[in-house]
Amino acid sequence: MRKLRAQLDLSQEQLAARCGVVGWDISRGTLAKVEAQVRCVTDGELAYLALALRVPLLSLYPDKLAQQLKKLGA
Repeated sequence: MRKLRAQLDLSQEQLAARCGVVGWDISRGTLAKVEAQVRCVTDGELAYLALALRVPLLSLYPDKLAQQLKKLGA
């Protein structure tokens, strides 16, 4: 997630604001914990992140897992 955010040239504050627009109220501090892998996200929260980052949901998964999910038609 941090890599995608950096590629989009977004600050954590900007991404938190985008998350709020799509329906997930998350603070910059909590977002930092997610990026640091201190806090896990639920399936629903992951979907909000994909919407906020404007990327396909599978792009947020590790490559190997995303490939397996694609094979299953997820």
